[in-house]
Amino acid sequence: MKTRRLGSSSLTVGAIGMGCMGLSIAYDPGTHDEASSIALIRRAIDLGVTLFDTSDAYGPFDNEVLVGRAVRGRRDQVVIATKAGCAPNTESFVPKPDGRPEVLKQCCDDSLRRLGVDVIDLWQLHRPDPNVPIEESTGAMGDMVRAGKVRAIGMSELTLEQLQAAHRTFPLASLQSELSLWTRDVLGEILPWCEANDIAFIPFAPLGRGYLTGAIAPDRVFADKDVRMVNPRFTTAARRSNQPIVDDIRAVAATVGATSAQVALAWILAQGDQVIPIPGSDRIDYLDENVRAAEIVLAPAALERLAAIAPPVGSRY
Repeated sequence: MKTRRLGSSSLTVGAIGMGCMGLSIAYDPGTHDEASSIALIRRAIDLGVTLFDTSDAYGPFDNEVLVGRAVRGRRDQVVIATKAGCAPNTESFVPKPDGRPEVLKQCCDDSLRRLGVDVIDLWQLHRPDPNVPIEESTGAMGDMVRAGKVRAIGMSELTLEQLQAAHRTFPLASLQSELSLWTRDVLGEILPWCEANDIAFIPFAPLGRGYLTGAIAPDRVFADKDVRMVNPRFTTAARRSNQPIVDDIRAVAATVGATSAQVALAWILAQGDQVIPIPGSDRIDYLDENVRAAEIVLAPAALERLAAIAPPVGSRY
């Protein structure tokens, strides 16, 4: 797979990474067993995927253990990205940010233990804590780099002002936020700023939580603990209203001989060399499909047609 540099850090990763959250929580929960999940991650490594994204909040805790077991014996082939700063919330889908320095430092040690590694390659603040200045959280994370426990730090879901303040406090390698053909808010200010400051941008939910692949019917009923059950874009009415988005992507895919998922990922890759999407997958065939998207280069006409896609009905949360 083609590679991309992880911002100003010394880390180089495959152009398409893997988000591991869905193997433990969020999408079709309770349907993934450990053996098949480990096999999936190892297949991803075989295909050239090197960036694996997890968090202490996924499970909670279980996803880090899973990732650690999956990469055992292949540690030198992967870049492990995990997060801290969101207290595990098992009662609802609403995150509870906790960016206190002492909490973050303890989280770092706990993540190292669960992952079974000596150093975390990319350690990210999961969400900014409104009760803690971003400089304090970032400073604590920088301390972990200086202590040799972390190679590089990143942030997630920051405003431009927060991002600038964090980067002044300690050099950032990455920012992780949502970006897809139906979530393009970061294209205005955030993504250009990241490019100008040599910060990698890691889009989560690049396939619109599965919707942009065309595989989710308007009448599909989600399980109680599936996060899409309470997402405004996944009501039956919203899915029906957003069907033209799926149709437009499918039409472009037909012209380039690719799948809708591959076109959605290729569009993201075309947004800049510093952009490294992390689609999730729970099936080998979907994983293989996603990886092949790294080989697709969309022509200007295709990019223009995709850029003209109408905004979706429903907020992203």
